[in-house]
Amino acid sequence: MIYVLAALLPPLGLLLNGQPFSAIFNVVLIVVCIIFGLIFPILFLVPSAHALIAVHMKREDRKHAEVVDAIRKHGPPPGYPR
Repeated sequence: MIYVLAALLPPLGLLLNGQPFSAIFNVVLIVVCIIFGLIFPILFLVPSAHALIAVHMKREDRKHAEVVDAIRKHGPPPGYPR
């Protein structure tokens, strides 16, 4: 659901994902892309792409942190070479 929100309303999706600085940067990016998007229409997709990539990276960081915490708490999996 957060991906749909990030694609349609990029700053709001970033804010709800816990990335306020990325949301501010995305608003600036929207303004710049609207100005230059009149010349190069493909630029209208840049803010949404930025939001989708930022949301994906944050979610992957959270997953990675959970795995690292589990390894620290319970030790490495059985059969894991040291």
